[in-house]
Amino acid sequence: MADVAPAGARRRLCLTPRQSLSSSLTLVTRSTLSGELPLVSVVMPLYNSAATVEASLESVLAQTYQQLEILVVDDGSTDTGVALCRRYDDPRITILSQKNRGLAGARNTGIRAASGAILAFIDSDDLWLPEKIERHVQHFLQNPAVGVSYSRSGFIDNAGEPLGIYQMPQLTDITPEVLFCRNPISNGSSVVIRRAVLEAIRFEANLYGSVESFYFDDSFRQSEDIECWLRIALQTDWRLEGIPEALTLYRVSEGGLSANLMNQYAAWERILVKTAATHQAFIHRWGNKARAYQLRYLARRATRQKDGAMALKLLRQSLAAHPAILLEEPQRTLITLAAALLLVVLPPPLYRRLEALMLRLTGSSQRRRIAREQGRMASGAGATP
Repeated sequence: MADVAPAGARRRLCLTPRQSLSSSLTLVTRSTLSGELPLVSVVMPLYNSAATVEASLESVLAQTYQQLEILVVDDGSTDTGVALCRRYDDPRITILSQKNRGLAGARNTGIRAASGAILAFIDSDDLWLPEKIERHVQHFLQNPAVGVSYSRSGFIDNAGEPLGIYQMPQLTDITPEVLFCRNPISNGSSVVIRRAVLEAIRFEANLYGSVESFYFDDSFRQSEDIECWLRIALQTDWRLEGIPEALTLYRVSEGGLSANLMNQYAAWERILVKTAATHQAFIHRWGNKARAYQLRYLARRATRQKDGAMALKLLRQSLAAHPAILLEEPQRTLITLAAALLLVVLPPPLYRRLEALMLRLTGSSQRRRIAREQGRMASGAGATP
């Protein structure tokens, strides 16, 4: 598999006692077939995340797959996060510093410096389960046509405590329109990508005084993920595919301002404008539907921020953009509508109790589904979307 051969010098994998015998045998067998196991470059942007970066970095260091280089990109931090990272005495860690360029800019700096044939991204407030990278490497080795591998994610709160619910995206048959409307990758800490995929979408530009290679678009300060994933889906033949385990822990905040939601929506609208310049027919066909799904997603975000009025406003805009969303996904749309209405009419203590009950029921159902799909994959039947 030439496309997973590291670009630079490679180190052999040291299997740790935490690995199961079966997974270790799988990795050893695959490494025999391909020569050596691929080096994985982990890119972690860092900007004023002193409260969470240690836990994030330790979750990377704890990976059962040890063939890693870890590139911490200090994106102009002003807190103690960089100093905390420098305390780790691990030769796999490299710290890169730059003036602030935003999340996309930090990821691009990490990609340019990376030596691995596989790149993984983790934000400095999220966490990985120990088996995450091992599972994605297995996914690539067993599926040569897959260029982008992602996992499901469990939600955690600001304190790192699990909320008991999960992001449950579609895992297979990811077409450009599925990606655009639903973004199954879900968050930037869930995705692992072959280097060859990123090279296929690379572009050159002079944004900071000299010509550089770009993979993510630095001009986006929000929605940079989906813009990149959409370019992959539209411009390459690589397959995007998920694995059923919730291997990423994604930190969510109950706070936030409604203005931030509108800024995110404005950034997302820029994707339509940019993509229409090269794929006008695609945007003409799917733009309004994707807009409706994005507005509904932001309405759910507004309910988490306990802003029922904003959620209702966004839902009205969603239905106006693509009324058929109510027929295509009635359950999710009506649940979002019900949550927004209840926020408006119920006293906050009663709403919180009802919300907690619904979260418990949802989480229980999601865990059963994940277990079923893991069982199917283990038996060779594959996962259902």
